[in-house]
Amino acid sequence: MIHPTAVVAPEAEIGADVAIGPHCVVNAGAVIGDRCTLHSHVVIDGPCTIGSDNEFYPFATIGTRSQDLKYAGEPTAAHIGDHNTFREYVTVHRGTTAEFPTRIGSHNHLLAYAHAAHDSLIGDHCILSNGATLGGHVTVEDHVIISGLSGVHQFCRLGAHAMIGGCTKIVQDVPPFMIADGNPASLRGLNLVGLQRRGFSDDAVRSLKAAYKALFLKKETNLSTRIEALTAEPAAEQPEVARLLAFLAESERGVVR
Repeated sequence: MIHPTAVVAPEAEIGADVAIGPHCVVNAGAVIGDRCTLHSHVVIDGPCTIGSDNEFYPFATIGTRSQDLKYAGEPTAAHIGDHNTFREYVTVHRGTTAEFPTRIGSHNHLLAYAHAAHDSLIGDHCILSNGATLGGHVTVEDHVIISGLSGVHQFCRLGAHAMIGGCTKIVQDVPPFMIADGNPASLRGLNLVGLQRRGFSDDAVRSLKAAYKALFLKKETNLSTRIEALTAEPAAEQPEVARLLAFLAESERGVVR
């Protein structure tokens, strides 16, 4: 179902039962999966591959060229999974180089004016609230909530099940399972409500509470020493604690504390 005012390039690939509303523009290089809905005034540029059952609200702009000043004009890409919602004025840019496309997984909600810059990597079941902004090369793991008007500096990582408070400035990695809030951001504790809603066991939550205290509340030694000490304890074998420690070990920008 394509509205007569929509402009769809002949080279674009459109799946079954796709609805393209008034004044939408779908350019060459766009691939749109089955049962997607473009309400009106949506722009899909390319190369951009979109899965099935995605919904795009008015003035969303998806797959346009990188704003990175290093972009040399080569063909780059954005890849989007299934069952995502892109509300009004959301912008998603392609990668800066062909080797690193922008990727968004499935079951995400990007609310009005949210922005995913070039080379962003967003997992599954994430929420970017109104005005949430990701700089280039940002990684957002699964089940992350970024509250309204928050900004994430380029090359930062947000760990799984983390929650970012409103109007927060993120310039370092946010460990998984945590709440970060403020400008500059600091950790405010475990994302307990989120963990309970997602079915984490009482044992897992207790282990994470103990790990949080050992890593971020004891100030007698530096963080590296605290990580080393916790890694040597039996608690480090608990899957969630092991994931937290692995995230910290891989951090290149340092972590919010």
